[in-house]
Amino acid sequence: MRRKSSQIRVGLAQINPTVGDLINNRALILDYAEKAQAAGVHLLVFPEMVLTGYPVEDLALRATFRKASRKAVAEVADSIGEIAPEMTAIVGYLDEDGDGAPQNAVAIIHRGQIVGRYIKHHLPNYGVFDEFRNFVPGTSSMVFRVHGIDVGIAICEDIWRFEGPVEQLAARTPGLVVVPNGSPFEREKDDRRAGLVSQRAQEIGAPLCYVNMTGGQDDLVFDGDSIVVDAEGRTIARAPQFDDGLMVVDVEVEPTTSTPDLILSEKPIPHYKSLTPGIAHRLDDAAEIWEALVVGLRDYVEKNSFKTVLLGLSGGIDSAVVAAIAADAIGPRRVYGVSLPSQYSSDHSLTDAQDSAQRIGLRYSVVHIQPMVNTFLNELGLTGLAEENVQARVRGTTLMGLSNQDGHLVLATGNKSELAVGYSTLYGDAVGGYAPIKDLLKMEVWAIARWRNAEAVRRGEVPPIPESSINKEPSAELRPDQKDSDSLPDYPTLDRMLTIYIDEDGGLEGLLAAGFDPQLAMRTIRMVDRAEYKRRQYPPGTKISTRAFGKDRRLPITSHWTETN
Repeated sequence: MRRKSSQIRVGLAQINPTVGDLINNRALILDYAEKAQAAGVHLLVFPEMVLTGYPVEDLALRATFRKASRKAVAEVADSIGEIAPEMTAIVGYLDEDGDGAPQNAVAIIHRGQIVGRYIKHHLPNYGVFDEFRNFVPGTSSMVFRVHGIDVGIAICEDIWRFEGPVEQLAARTPGLVVVPNGSPFEREKDDRRAGLVSQRAQEIGAPLCYVNMTGGQDDLVFDGDSIVVDAEGRTIARAPQFDDGLMVVDVEVEPTTSTPDLILSEKPIPHYKSLTPGIAHRLDDAAEIWEALVVGLRDYVEKNSFKTVLLGLSGGIDSAVVAAIAADAIGPRRVYGVSLPSQYSSDHSLTDAQDSAQRIGLRYSVVHIQPMVNTFLNELGLTGLAEENVQARVRGTTLMGLSNQDGHLVLATGNKSELAVGYSTLYGDAVGGYAPIKDLLKMEVWAIARWRNAEAVRRGEVPPIPESSINKEPSAELRPDQKDSDSLPDYPTLDRMLTIYIDEDGGLEGLLAAGFDPQLAMRTIRMVDRAEYKRRQYPPGTKISTRAFGKDRRLPITSHWTETN
């Protein structure tokens, strides 16, 4: 039988940990514990595996790392007890079972002690916890009582399906549910996430507090977007996307007569004046993508201790967009752009590259590669496609040489359309340490370029991307009058086919059903399937789609399967 409702002040720590950095992650957790104590928080919730960073991948297999994680979480508990002895905190970390198998766990901390642990499942089971295809449900539910309120815990994908912990929590009728998360950004995922949180709150019959981490980790970006909903699924509060911060929310809850696994305190919280909750402005699709790319690159640079980045500025749309992303991420004076003209480079390529550099304010130089190319050609007698690729490889070697000399991180500027069909040169334009737009189709590159320029105009700033780079026909400029359309379908057509074949796994049947010419469809399929060996050697880059190369989609390199089998 339910009793009179009461309040509890919940703090959601939407923060950016670094994988493996237990010392600084611990300091970050304690900093937010101090902020929560100052804000009068009763229950503080951190993202999953916040202490170790996330995802740890095969670090989870190291007994030394698991031992260090367990030691660090005990130290966190002791320190939180000194900072805020009456505040309860839920901290994600890496644990292990009796056999030494790694486990994704949260520690329930109260009065300086770890008074309970909740385990989601064993780790690692796949590279990124995919909420839709590789779901591994928890085996139990956890409910603890604090201030007379029964609080249920579900970690990350525990809520993506009703079966398992969600179903058990619904049967146990807690007064509040908290969900620590490490949910990577994907296009339009925030809308699916909000709908799911609302649905689960209604199914369980209790308010739900969902906290997500922020920041970049290798090719993943975490977008925050922490949410609190009431028992009817209505949004009470929502944090800004991609921003670090503590969201403090007063939640009306109903104490219950369920049987908790753990009782911390029965005494209700005295009545207090509630804070007015806020719902942060939502970013539109282009703004979300741009911010994800900026955050992903920034954290890759900063967390790997690079001081500067370097890219080849061709005057085309891809390099202009990457240069603008880099400037937004780490500041223009840390970005080095090099124009690398050959005998086939047009005048407008040089002027557009220089214009891009001037608009952004990056450090710009020109290196003429034709003497180096001539040496290769004269020594080896290369012609045709081999001659074209020598130009790309001389450019790549030049960039890597400058990187070795000066310590720059080289940025590859290829997009998903090119990677899909193998329209790139190994050890040429494919060189680098990070590829910011590798998960964007060509039409998406154009779209975010126009958005970024419009955003600059709105702010009263100089648009960073030259209109000529946006409007001119794409060309690799490796032979006279070359255009991308000489080798590829036009990009609007190609991108529609790639969406069906890659993102939707539509196969030949899907392309034909969409009305594409059979010969064009088979030609595109062959280009995609034969380019897998190139994609395996491409640098990592920010994932924004559900089918990013190397992370979500991986074909056999050696395969005799064709769509006509």
